[in-house]
Amino acid sequence: MHAASGDTLRAGAHPELGADAVLCHPPFNDRDWGHGELAYDPRWEYGFPARAESELAWAQHALARLRDGGTAVLLMPPAAASRRRIRADLLRRGALRAVVALPAGAAPPYNVPLHLWVPRRPERPLPQPEVLLADAGHLTTGGRGGPDWPGVRKTVLDAWHAFDRAGRLGEQTGPARSVPVLDLLDDDVDLAPARHLPPPAAADGTGRLTEVRDRLGETLRLAARLTPPPEDPAPPTASGRLPLTSVGELAHGGALVIRTGGHGGHARVPVLTHHDVLSATAPSGTLPESEEEAVLTAAGDIVVPVLGGGAVARVVDDATAGAAPGRNLVLLRPDPAALDAWFLAGFLRGTANTRQAGSYASTATRLDVRRLQLPRLPLDEQRRYGARFRALDGFEQALGQAGRLGEQLLRGMYDGLADGTIPPD
Repeated sequence: MHAASGDTLRAGAHPELGADAVLCHPPFNDRDWGHGELAYDPRWEYGFPARAESELAWAQHALARLRDGGTAVLLMPPAAASRRRIRADLLRRGALRAVVALPAGAAPPYNVPLHLWVPRRPERPLPQPEVLLADAGHLTTGGRGGPDWPGVRKTVLDAWHAFDRAGRLGEQTGPARSVPVLDLLDDDVDLAPARHLPPPAAADGTGRLTEVRDRLGETLRLAARLTPPPEDPAPPTASGRLPLTSVGELAHGGALVIRTGGHGGHARVPVLTHHDVLSATAPSGTLPESEEEAVLTAAGDIVVPVLGGGAVARVVDDATAGAAPGRNLVLLRPDPAALDAWFLAGFLRGTANTRQAGSYASTATRLDVRRLQLPRLPLDEQRRYGARFRALDGFEQALGQAGRLGEQLLRGMYDGLADGTIPPD
């Protein structure tokens, strides 16, 4: 089998393909998916999708490409859970086996908590089919702001493996349950897992909130220890300001290398996306496979987003090293004999610096990294600044973690008081 590019809905390259598994991230809200010319296509086994329901066209396309017993996994918008006509036939005939709610930030668009649908081409009619509904939407406190991926994997895979073996889950409280199809066929019922599961506070009890409260206390104490102490302002230099140089001049002189992200490479290489840098999370993206050799990050590199006008510069650590920078990112690789990485990243984050290096040629502010400035200082003095910038980064991480834990504790308290699991006194 070989890959081919093209419009697979209108003219698939492998029309006779029978696959054991299909993975798909379909385009959302695509009104130009072929509604007019595909009205009598045999793939619409469960109903002809409306023009505004391109995701349901893709779901049936995936099912049509499966062998009997084959399974698909599709990333779907949450609105698809309430589209009744085709959804009802998928349920009634046992073709939709699971719906999983993911945390916001799991995949683009990052502000929407997407769903995973797991359709399976039935080998035989199921006498009393059930559907697995799992909610991992609350698992958003891992790392430095992104989803708690180990928690998501455990929640989803534990539930799926148990459900796949038995065709149902036993009675239990928690983030997953199986629901008889007959209970989901009413016109007023949708498949959003949160509508069929107890809220996290009720499922986890006060013990979970106590754990969150303890973690919040530890994080606040850490933030207090990392709070920068007040100091007298540094005396001005004789000329009134430090002599400056630019990133472009440093690159021209060989003190650093500038590389642009977004180039293709090996499909298995993790990709650091624009969102990963802004939220300080692990690499989560992919790039199209290409014969061109991808740029890979190394510890001590600085990655800078060039869209949005924000003052962000991330120093690559050992955990992030080896990833490829994605689109709209620029990688700076300083020569450690000439530049301290944290000194460079810290000055690149200055608000006035990024403002003067921004351009407004389009609707989005774009940063010209070569115009960013920093002072000319000896390496020992750079390291003094670098140590302070690194301490500020640790303080920023602790503040972010405290904010996320505080939100989690606050939501749990509201839910617990509302559902009676926490007494008002």
